[in-house]
Amino acid sequence: MNVVVKRVDKGLPLPEYQSAGAVGFDLLCREQRTVGPGEVALLPANVIVATPPGYMLLVAARSSTPRRKGLSVPHGIGVIDQDYRGPDDEIHVQVYNFTTRPVTVERGERIAQAVFVRVDRATWQEVDEIGTPTRGGFGSTGH
Repeated sequence: MNVVVKRVDKGLPLPEYQSAGAVGFDLLCREQRTVGPGEVALLPANVIVATPPGYMLLVAARSSTPRRKGLSVPHGIGVIDQDYRGPDDEIHVQVYNFTTRPVTVERGERIAQAVFVRVDRATWQEVDEIGTPTRGGFGSTGH
């Protein structure tokens, strides 16, 4: 799949997959930032991506970042829509510093991973009843 991308800072490389079997590619922090203890910050990821029709770009934490840096993605994932591609629509990664010390993220450091995911749009057909029995509430399948 060929994807159009614009780097905000051409001094940093394009996103890349780190292995032949990797499904996610790394996003790099465009500039050095320090995130204070208990702080939520937006880190610029240096790219504007023209997500192809029929896809979304899912942004997720790298598995080593919480252990290595003390940063997590507070909302779990980020969803980049197909129409988020304007001249100022640089992808940013939201991070939460769960430590008691400031955490510095260096320019060019890998801060998140992104995956293209196929999507479809629903059309709604409203009914008065679905017709299947109620399964129960949260955790109802775990006895």
